[in-house]
Amino acid sequence: MNTHIEVPLYRAAHGRTGDKGDRSNISVIAWHPQLYALLVSQVDTQAVAAQFRHRRPSQVQRFLLPRLHAMNFVLDGVLDGGVNDALNLDTHGKALSFLLLDLRIRVPRELAPLLVGEGN
Repeated sequence: MNTHIEVPLYRAAHGRTGDKGDRSNISVIAWHPQLYALLVSQVDTQAVAAQFRHRRPSQVQRFLLPRLHAMNFVLDGVLDGGVNDALNLDTHGKALSFLLLDLRIRVPRELAPLLVGEGN
């Protein structure tokens, strides 16, 4: 029997995005404190860099905020130069948190009741 299920990150966490120049700042906040350790173990700089590989970040940093059951990622070079230089529709990169929240994670079946939503 499979002891884990695979779900998108948004079932375990929510997020928010900010920007400064060509740098995106993405927060990931666990929906439930018991999910935080799971997020820390799977949503690391390598996983985030891979999720954003098409945007070619020059650097990805992670900052843990355990009292908030959250983490903050700083991605350099992902906003096509920033608000004043980018020609894309999302110059502030506000939609980038949704891209990160689509990352697939593995959740032990016993923690599944803490997930939000339904589906894959």
